[in-house]
Amino acid sequence: MLVKWIRCTVVDRRGFERGQRKWAGLPGEPGFRGQGGGWSRIRPNVAHVVAFWESRPFYDSFMARSHDRLAAGQSGTYKDIQTKLFDYRFDVKTGFEPRFTDADVLRVAHCRVRDERVEHFSLMQEKVWNPAMAGSPGMVRGVFGEAPGNEFLIMSMWASAAEHGKYRTERIERLLLRAQTEADVTALAGDVVALEPSWTV
Repeated sequence: MLVKWIRCTVVDRRGFERGQRKWAGLPGEPGFRGQGGGWSRIRPNVAHVVAFWESRPFYDSFMARSHDRLAAGQSGTYKDIQTKLFDYRFDVKTGFEPRFTDADVLRVAHCRVRDERVEHFSLMQEKVWNPAMAGSPGMVRGVFGEAPGNEFLIMSMWASAAEHGKYRTERIERLLLRAQTEADVTALAGDVVALEPSWTV
């Protein structure tokens, strides 16, 4: 599975949201698995969208054929767009499905990892972070993806901002130390996204 993560700063909020509804045409695309997103709870006017495709060939075919027509509806409504593709590596909690209807909040963490620490970083995600998140009330599902150049995306969905907030205050410091995250990571950018139901495809 291929995971596409898009982040942009929106300059015309109403126009952007109107354009976002045009992506409702995606389910007819071969290999498309699901898409959702919303507004950052931390940075005003920053939007995040996450899309899932069965494989890179299906995604490339969509980009060559239909993408520009669907994207035209949002032209001029945003700036500073960043798009990244990640290969699915494993679930955060079991049974990942690319759907958004039972979650309110999406947590995105984008990490760049030192060459010699990639194996350790992945192992800590599996042995330390995943069990901690999976055992937290309100954590619905998540995914761990990898891109060339030692880049990783950890995405988790939560039933509510309150549940995610509790996990953060109770666990994060301890887990960071246990997983030795500082030794693994050269850069870490994260955000908390309030999911917009009308953006779910």
